[in-house]
Amino acid sequence: MNEPTPAADVLGRPAPVLSVSPVTLPAPDRAVDLQLRVSAPVTGSGLPVVLLSHGLGFSHHLSSLHGYAPLAAFWAAHGFVVIQPTHLDSRTLGEDRGTAAGGVPHWRSRAEDMRRVLDRLDEVEEAVPGLAGRLDRSKVAVAGHSMGGHTASLLLGARLTDPDDGAEVKLADPRITAGVLLAAPGRGGDALTDFTVEHYPFFLTTDFSRMATPTLVVAGDKDDSAFLTVAGPQWHVDPYALAPGPKSLLTLFGAEHGLGGISGYDVAETTDEDPARVAAVARLTAAYLRSAFDPDDPAWRTAGDQLAAESAPFGRIESK
Repeated sequence: MNEPTPAADVLGRPAPVLSVSPVTLPAPDRAVDLQLRVSAPVTGSGLPVVLLSHGLGFSHHLSSLHGYAPLAAFWAAHGFVVIQPTHLDSRTLGEDRGTAAGGVPHWRSRAEDMRRVLDRLDEVEEAVPGLAGRLDRSKVAVAGHSMGGHTASLLLGARLTDPDDGAEVKLADPRITAGVLLAAPGRGGDALTDFTVEHYPFFLTTDFSRMATPTLVVAGDKDDSAFLTVAGPQWHVDPYALAPGPKSLLTLFGAEHGLGGISGYDVAETTDEDPARVAAVARLTAAYLRSAFDPDDPAWRTAGDQLAAESAPFGRIESK
């Protein structure tokens, strides 16, 4: 008999999901209007919001509102409204991703996209049939994978020094009360490769010491990201190790940068394809968010207890 799947029993039955795209927010001050995918359960009220930031993968379309269906669909089916923007560095906006932002460094414009969504939630609600009046705006989380994890970390309180003008950048948004970082970049300095320093100089000064918002960091213990860092898989643990609590860390055994394939179903670029791992990430992150929004909800504690009790666990959880 198979052992119980962590968090499956505490999340309840999934609801049907309505997903609408593109939802377009006119943005005259942006290179192009901001396009979103919004996924929500067809029933329920007081729904928390999760802003999901895509990475910079090799696929032509997944690094956009079209990606991360295994997470977005699951989260929406279990009571969250998931909003996915297409950032200005998406390949869907042109092949030259380095200049797709019209000269604006994408690390900053990405965070600005998320703040714009929160500023204009009324428009988002009205654009999705049946969604108006169903959001709980006091419960907002940000999640992101890879470069999207960097975006999320800035909104959660991480800081950096602008490589162009030397100013300290503070992009934390107090409306965001929880976060999920998936294979997110770690510290700068001597942890970076020459390639990273040349192409992503904003990584050099990443500072997690004031990232105080409650956050779950998800890292694969085989995610060496060798073209970005010389620190190995531990680099992706930095947002947990170097930030103040409360934080939790989910380490996935055998997982590489795709964490089993979270960016999309049957993605060829996934080097560690594992549908069970993807399902586990979806369940554990949903359980974390549910308890982060409602401390009386036992979902996260129960999920952790179930994982620890397995004879052959797929990962481990620690918290501080």
